[in-house]
Amino acid sequence: MTHTRAWRAFKRTEDCACAFASLVYAGAVLHAWRVLPGTASAKLLWILAAPSLFLGLSFLLPILIGPVRRLLVRYVWMSFKAGFGQSPVSILSGLGMLAFAAVFIYLQVSGVAHGGVYPAGVFAGYAAGIGVLFAQALLVRVLERRPEVRAVIEQEG
Repeated sequence: MTHTRAWRAFKRTEDCACAFASLVYAGAVLHAWRVLPGTASAKLLWILAAPSLFLGLSFLLPILIGPVRRLLVRYVWMSFKAGFGQSPVSILSGLGMLAFAAVFIYLQVSGVAHGGVYPAGVFAGYAAGIGVLFAQALLVRVLERRPEVRAVIEQEG
């Protein structure tokens, strides 16, 4: 049995979204480390430690809490059925939203140099989003083990 082309594309897009979002976050951290005022320990706290907590919670809670997991599994399945990640337009639009978030983080960090507010919330929010992306990528693998889903996403090779 082999996965259909559509399922492989969807699964690959979910994985690429996780990788792209993680790279964006890493770039934002490097940029913030250079330009944000404060001690190294304060920077570690606000751009790495606290956001890691949000990332962990937003990954674990949908996995551990049954009703939330079922809701996210349903969302993942509906995304597949709607064609997300299966065409160049949907892939580019998904990555475009992540790029938009990257620009937002960059502007927030750069705004501190002009009297803006320290962007701790931006890092926490983006990290939480990455946690949800990773939960979705994991749930894609859980979903493909269900017999009713396997019937849809597999075909004779």
